[in-house]
Amino acid sequence: MKAEIHPEYHTINVKMTDGTVYQTRSTWGKEGDTLSLEIDPTVHPAWTGGSTRLMDAGGRVSKFKNKYAGLGF
Repeated sequence: MKAEIHPEYHTINVKMTDGTVYQTRSTWGKEGDTLSLEIDPTVHPAWTGGSTRLMDAGGRVSKFKNKYAGLGF
């Protein structure tokens, strides 16, 4: 393997949306930094069965619904 081309792994804290924090190793940030998540497995519809509403970021969902409103889906 070539030297000096691989990222440095270090320990960071990951803060979930419910406030819980766990430690993991990552190349993100610096040693001891905290990564705050906006969406995680405890709130994402893919893992919770789709019970939460999709946030419309920038009107994309409403544009899509308006574009394909007459197709009868």
